[in-house]
Amino acid sequence: MSTSSTTDQQPPTGLLHVGRLGRPHGVRGEMYVDIFNSHSKRVAVGSKLWVAGKWYEISKSKAQAERWLMTFKDLDDRNIAERLTNSDVYGYPIDDPSVVWVHQMVGSTVVDTQGNNYGVCVAVIDNPAHPIMELESGALVPTPFIVSNVDGCITIDPPEGLFDLGEES
Repeated sequence: MSTSSTTDQQPPTGLLHVGRLGRPHGVRGEMYVDIFNSHSKRVAVGSKLWVAGKWYEISKSKAQAERWLMTFKDLDDRNIAERLTNSDVYGYPIDDPSVVWVHQMVGSTVVDTQGNNYGVCVAVIDNPAHPIMELESGALVPTPFIVSNVDGCITIDPPEGLFDLGEES
């Protein structure tokens, strides 16, 4: 049984790293899949995911605790599924204006509702409660404070004192 990705091939331009294949389930190629964001469009039947140099179309998808159990069209062999175990999964960005995606946050200017500029988001830190934006100043801003994201400018409504931390009295 393989414990690493079967290819070092880079994904096509424009794809996002959206998950990782887990172990096979059964003998017909079903696989456990860890998806970073289980948006309904990402895990829907008919959606396509790029894995190890090839596109795979989801033919069945079922939530299983913190991961998904998926069947892919034209992947009906446990041996192939085993070779794909631990492979990274890529997909195209999902167009959903109600969601602010990590790839949209990094590089965006962050301002508050009064127009104060707090700089650029340089990273997004994964956190059990919710992601946290890291600004170039080192300030940390929990994503629930995001009000909007328009053309590379994220507007936040932070609580009073959020940016006072670390400043001298």
